[in-house]
Amino acid sequence: MSRSVADIESFITLLRVACEDSQINARMERLLSLPDAQRQAVVQSWVSDMLVAKAPRDFVKAIACLSDDRIAEKAYEVIYQCRRKGAL
Repeated sequence: MSRSVADIESFITLLRVACEDSQINARMERLLSLPDAQRQAVVQSWVSDMLVAKAPRDFVKAIACLSDDRIAEKAYEVIYQCRRKGAL
C-alpha cells in the first residue's frame, strides 16, 4: 500500500509554515510557479544537496514531493490561498 503525500507529516508542516511565514511563502511560490521541467530539476538538485548535507530525512521527503506535478500544483494552490486569505 503506497502512502499518500498527506501521510508525510513533514509535507503538511512545510505547507503550514509556508502559510505562516511570508518569506517561505514567497520562496515556495517562486519554486512552484516554474515550468514543470525546471521545477523538477531545481527540486532534484535541492534534494541532492540536502542528502549530501545530511538534512533531516523527513524534510528531504517533503521537498521531494514537490517534483510531482500534481502535488506541486496543489501545493501552489494552498500557499496562494494563504496569501489571498491574509494569513500572512
